[in-house]
Amino acid sequence: MGMSIDLSAIQANWKSLAERAPGARAAAVVKADAYGLGAARVAPALYEAGAREFFVALAAEGRALRPLLGDDARIFVLSGHMDGQDLTGLIPLLNSPEQFFRDRALRPRGAFGLQLDTGMNRLGLEPGEWAAIRSEALAAGPSLLMSHLACADEPEHPANAEQLAAFRAMTDGTGVPRSLSATGGILLGADYHFDIVRPGVGMYGGLPFAEARPVLSLDLPVIQTRDVKAGESVGYGYSWTAKRPSRVATVAAGYADGLARALARQGELRLWAGERACPVVGRISMDLITVDVTDLPDIPKKLAILNAAQGIDALADLSGTIGYEILTSLGQRYARTYS
Repeated sequence: MGMSIDLSAIQANWKSLAERAPGARAAAVVKADAYGLGAARVAPALYEAGAREFFVALAAEGRALRPLLGDDARIFVLSGHMDGQDLTGLIPLLNSPEQFFRDRALRPRGAFGLQLDTGMNRLGLEPGEWAAIRSEALAAGPSLLMSHLACADEPEHPANAEQLAAFRAMTDGTGVPRSLSATGGILLGADYHFDIVRPGVGMYGGLPFAEARPVLSLDLPVIQTRDVKAGESVGYGYSWTAKRPSRVATVAAGYADGLARALARQGELRLWAGERACPVVGRISMDLITVDVTDLPDIPKKLAILNAAQGIDALADLSGTIGYEILTSLGQRYARTYS
């Protein structure tokens, strides 16, 4: 199984998003192993492209990246300061009064930021909590004040303007660098950009950044082909029965590799032999997918499930999810190659 990751496309997408927020510094979100694509390769490529701020979810992710990036790189930890974590060389984004006081007690001179809840009700200090510790927190010299938009992929959603107003009310006049927007917020325009923007899924070729360059291709090796007579069935539950004499290829991947059973539920999933599409037939099983290759003149050694014609968001539509989940679900059995 071969996953090809175009680092130059990730760099180009980062630069394109950075150009859409010319008044801000563009960071890079590389949590969840750079959305499954390999943070150890992706983060240094983004550093090479000019990124100097990086966002991870957990301290362990930041610790793994710290020696791979220049000393001038800043790594922010979105989960903040949790018990027992080594935050040396990292910047926790503190999410509660408890985290703030723990951090100041254990790391009185360590760099930190603060995450504010502007309405998403997920992480961050609520307005009342912020009011209670604001003076002490600002006196301690935070590196960043940030929040996160809940509906940025829906430009007309009223929550965007409401969260923007709440963020301004909580942070105007502080003199501290601010960050509100990930990919979707960048596309909402300059009012949302502040000092640092946080490109994430758009760097990796996903919506809502429709102009992104494709980043990922995924080829699945053909293990075996067989002739199936009209009236014979394929796979678990015999959910597909051949209406004509058919040639069926079995490829080496399945739901254990992040290709969910739901992808095939509508009967519209295709694998690709070059520019020719071949329908997936039957159910996706743990390690195997069966494909109708009857109309191919020759049976290739591999078939593509992700390519320029069928990207992560196309797969997401088929399985009723989002491109983020497709990316982060792709398993470790794929051999990743970088260009």
